[in-house]
Parts: sequence; structure tokens; C-alpha cells
Amino acid sequence: MLSLELVEQYGLEPHPEGGFYKETYRSSETMTTRGGAQRPVSTGILFLLPAGEKSRLHRIKSDELWHFHLGGALRLTSISPEGKVASVVLGPDIKAGQLLQHVVPARHWFGAEPAPGSAFSLVGCTVAPGFDFDDFDLGSRATLLTRFPDAREVVLKLTDK
Repeated sequence: MLSLELVEQYGLEPHPEGGFYKETYRSSETMTTRGGAQRPVSTGILFLLPAGEKSRLHRIKSDELWHFHLGGALRLTSISPEGKVASVVLGPDIKAGQLLQHVVPARHWFGAEPAPGSAFSLVGCTVAPGFDFDDFDLGSRATLLTRFPDAREVVLKLTDK
């Protein structure tokens, strides 16, 4: 129930990757990226992932810093351009090795899901250079399975058919 309250209180909307989000910050300063695009220096969102949902594998052209805020733990899994799989758990239990922050490097495929027993996870995501949907690439299961055969389990779990 609290996750629905958070959606209403913060005006969160469905995100194309799954879950709910709201942009909470967009720098008024802009910069030119290596590719020549104009982007804000930084952006920030609130991102809510209820139990039973997933953030499907996607990638962006900038580093993304995830910050744990509220709720239960969240497993964040990435695949490097070379195919190396890495997974961390964001959450409040730092004694159990959960992290409060984690950076996903630019151009890494990544997705997330609430850890077992978590009703929801509320995180913040800061992107620099700032996020633009033109830089967002939602992964296709078939393409990712072909490109990363050793990451099959992750791809099947964090993509749709």
C-alpha cells in the first residue's frame, strides 16, 4: 500500500523500463557531450520499483548514480560492453553488505528488481551528463541473448519476451 501512496504523493508516472518515476532535478546549465549533443550538466529522478516488477535491461550514454532512499533492498545487475555481469544490492542493511549508493557506468546494460521480501524500493538516480530519452536504449531479449550468451540467466530475468 505504501508504494501506491508514494506514487500519488510524488506524482510518479510509469517508466518505459518498468516501475514509476518523476524527474526531480534538471540542471539549468548545459554542456556539449562527446557526441556533440547538448545536455543538462545533471538530472535526478525518484524511481519506485514495487515487488513483482522489474527495471528491464537498458543502457544510457552517461554514468548513473543510484541512491537508496526507502523501502526494502533492491538488486541492481549490469552487463559491461565486454559481457561481464555484476550485481549489487542497494538497501538499508549496510552490515549485511547492502549499499546506499552505486554507480552504473555509461553504456553498461542494467536492470533491477526488488530483493526477495521487499514490498518496494524507492531510489534516486542522478545522471551526468543529464538524462535524455534520446540516449535511452531498452534492450531486446533476442539481441542481448545473441550479444551476451554467458549472461543468459540475467537477460531472461530482466527482459520481456
